[in-house]
Amino acid sequence: MKRTTLSERGLVLAPRGRDAAIAANMLTEAGYGAMACVSLGQLIGELDKGAAFVVVTEEAFASTDLHALAGWIGEQEEWSDLPFILLTVRGGGLERNPAAGRLLQLLGNVTFLERPFHPTTLVSLAQSAVRGRRRQYEARARLEVLRVLNDTLERRVSEAVAEKNLFADIVEGTDALVQVVDPDFRWLAVNKASADAYERIYGVRPKAGDRMLDVFAHLPQQRSEMEAAWGRALAGEEFTEIAELGDPAQERRAYEMKYNALRRASGRRVGAYQFAYDVTERIREQRKLAAAEEQLRQSQKMEAVGQLTGGVAHDFNNLLTPITGVLDMVGRRYGDDPRTARLVEGALQSAERAKTLVQRLLGFARRQALETRPIDLGDLIRGMRDLIASSVGPAVELRIMNPGELPAALVDPNQLELAILNLCVNARHAMPVGGVMTIAVELKIVGPAGLSTLEPGGYLRLSVIDTGVGMDAETLAKAVEPFYSTKGVGKGTGLGLSMVHGLAAQLGGAFVLTSELGKGTRADLYLPIAEGPAVAQRHGTGDARPGGRRLSILLVDDEPLVRSGVAEMLRELGHAVVEAGSGPEALATLTAGEGVEVLVTDYMMPRMNGAELARRAREVRPDLGVLVITGYAGGDVELGFPKVAKPFRQADLAAALSDLDPDDNVVRLPHRR
Repeated sequence: MKRTTLSERGLVLAPRGRDAAIAANMLTEAGYGAMACVSLGQLIGELDKGAAFVVVTEEAFASTDLHALAGWIGEQEEWSDLPFILLTVRGGGLERNPAAGRLLQLLGNVTFLERPFHPTTLVSLAQSAVRGRRRQYEARARLEVLRVLNDTLERRVSEAVAEKNLFADIVEGTDALVQVVDPDFRWLAVNKASADAYERIYGVRPKAGDRMLDVFAHLPQQRSEMEAAWGRALAGEEFTEIAELGDPAQERRAYEMKYNALRRASGRRVGAYQFAYDVTERIREQRKLAAAEEQLRQSQKMEAVGQLTGGVAHDFNNLLTPITGVLDMVGRRYGDDPRTARLVEGALQSAERAKTLVQRLLGFARRQALETRPIDLGDLIRGMRDLIASSVGPAVELRIMNPGELPAALVDPNQLELAILNLCVNARHAMPVGGVMTIAVELKIVGPAGLSTLEPGGYLRLSVIDTGVGMDAETLAKAVEPFYSTKGVGKGTGLGLSMVHGLAAQLGGAFVLTSELGKGTRADLYLPIAEGPAVAQRHGTGDARPGGRRLSILLVDDEPLVRSGVAEMLRELGHAVVEAGSGPEALATLTAGEGVEVLVTDYMMPRMNGAELARRAREVRPDLGVLVITGYAGGDVELGFPKVAKPFRQADLAAALSDLDPDDNVVRLPHRR
């Protein structure tokens, strides 16, 4: 090592494309000096000038003679251990990347960073490398003092006291933990920082002359770990490790420890010494960073799946709409024939299952359109009691715990009912021979140290608790992942809990699962509190018979099959229908003076969507009634007009149209069903 002063710059060797320039720019923007090298020879030349760390890509070593680099690394002074950050496409695990083991032996102090990586990760590793390099230079200064003392102790008796005091001042004044041990595991020296650390994490305070193995005889596991680590150092091995130490009954802390052999000037080993640093906070920050990166990856995955499911939902609902509508009409017209009625009802049930599957996909992706309002959770659960009881069967004892006098929750009641039913059915499956299912509602205050996904404040916690088989840690970790199911093939979509998780997040709450194998599972839904009082739920009658006066309707949809199916439903209800295949065509019909009273339009159409068409149509005809049909609007979109969701039955369409006042054509909000 030719350089005697610390250089905090980074060197980058990445022969492909602009990798070197990009990495150097990341480091420069973070405040570190960085230089891109074009060859291994240049890198070694720059190393002689000084560097805090090296960033190198795996392919830079793929077909290069590394003897010169190995020689440079081997010629480092004993205090020096230059950090390398190796960018790899397969990680540092030996199973996936056997070459990583060879590079680990060559480079020694190497951190593997799998590509692609986040810039924050590279900067964090660079920060750690610079801190480590600073400590190496600090250790060099201290070791120089130690060498001077060791080499001159016998021939400088008159100066021994002064030198000892100098060494003591340096070692005692540092925050590094310094220890020196002889071959019998007896402490020759323990500085104050090290003694303080032992007292903090083990409750003992060692001093020079104490034997390590005797002091820790009451902690056999920790004693064995110390004996193994110090035994390596006393055998002449020099190494660095990071480990979590401490008595579980006291406190556990993480330390970065570098072990070295202690030698006389002649080279004879007389013991070993250690420099250690408390890196607990650094490890915590790294874990937080890793968690943030994982959260970002999950967010990106959710966004990608959301975009996919949005398109699928729109197309799927367009396909289901004419199927559902025609089957509904066929059932009404030929329902007197038992065989026809049975076949039609089976087909309609399949269509409803397909509709539910799409809703679950949208729920998981947090893309479903929610209609939230203040709801009394106690009333909602009491209204579901018979449905839940019939769904879980007589072998399960159902208990409902509701203290009453709770504020209203701001939720979409239809989606929440579906989520509760999902949780109850899951709980029933977890109790194949029966058990107890408890549904509880309570007010819960979440503080700053509570759930990381929730803002501090008050929430209503709705819990579904079973006494079933429970889940192990591995199953629990995957339980809310989409398409993950422990049921047999064909017995579940794996979207039930994913939908509940997505709904909770979209409402501004959280979904928490806790479980223990053999003891049952608890599912907690944290729901936001509404500002106002609960509103009563309204339920439609489902009657699709013609009612009210005959309306003249302009029907707009770019899908011919959907348009013809909806038109037939409207005509069977007794209304006159004029059809248009696009927004411009519909505007032309209105401008031509067609006597239309109501505009029924699809939302997702090319060139002009339904909301835009409705606004422009109102400019031509301010008194025009509007109803928007939507298969998927890209999330909780406020259209500004009443809407009915695809696929729908004739009864849904009739109920939506019934909210048009026959005298003034003012559109009212549709009833909840």
